[in-house]
Amino acid sequence: MTTVYIISAPSGSGKSTLVNELRKTVSNLEFSVSYTTRPPRGSEQNGHEYFFISRPEFERLLAEDALLEHAEVFGNYYGTAKRFLEGARERGSDLLLDIDVQGERQVKQKIADAVSIFILPPTRKELESRLRRRSQAEGMLSEDVIQRRLVTAAREIENYKNYDYILVNDQLEQSIDELKAIVLAERARRLGGPHSAEEKKWLVTAECHKQANMRPALQPILESFALSATPGGR
Repeated sequence: MTTVYIISAPSGSGKSTLVNELRKTVSNLEFSVSYTTRPPRGSEQNGHEYFFISRPEFERLLAEDALLEHAEVFGNYYGTAKRFLEGARERGSDLLLDIDVQGERQVKQKIADAVSIFILPPTRKELESRLRRRSQAEGMLSEDVIQRRLVTAAREIENYKNYDYILVNDQLEQSIDELKAIVLAERARRLGGPHSAEEKKWLVTAECHKQANMRPALQPILESFALSATPGGR
């Protein structure tokens, strides 16, 4: 049975690096490359980070009901084709989706047992530093774009309560290990026991990252974005 894993994060949180490392170390985990109408950035290649298509092409996919989820962000469309899920099921693999908070809600409505993981930066200040470094690397340093992404990040972070797991990407190697543990723990849990010693370690790590168990650790991060971990929001 195919398990769908959803990973979301504000831009600049290091999600792409974590996803790439996860894909190197976990077998039978297929990655769904999203479609987008935005132009490529930096060294991005068609079919690798995204499938870059025109707006009319994207709207054709919408009209054909060919998308599992879609969203419009900063005036550009993003979406996941249903064919990736169908293909993973045929091959007996799990499917990894790298999508935003809008897409997560849509997928969860269609696939209730999908596993959702939200990745957070350790602080707003660190996120701003990462955004600046990435913008410089891409040769697209723009104060307006950076500030807009920080505002968007705060809005996205407010949706953390919709996710099953929370992972704070502070130390990269540790975060890679924790993300891998969450994915493999879900596999082990769904297959049932008895569990090996290694599987038990994964299950313990995953339990620590369950959203409810992460609330105390989240408070200072949310406060750095002028948010609150108490029910009701800001």
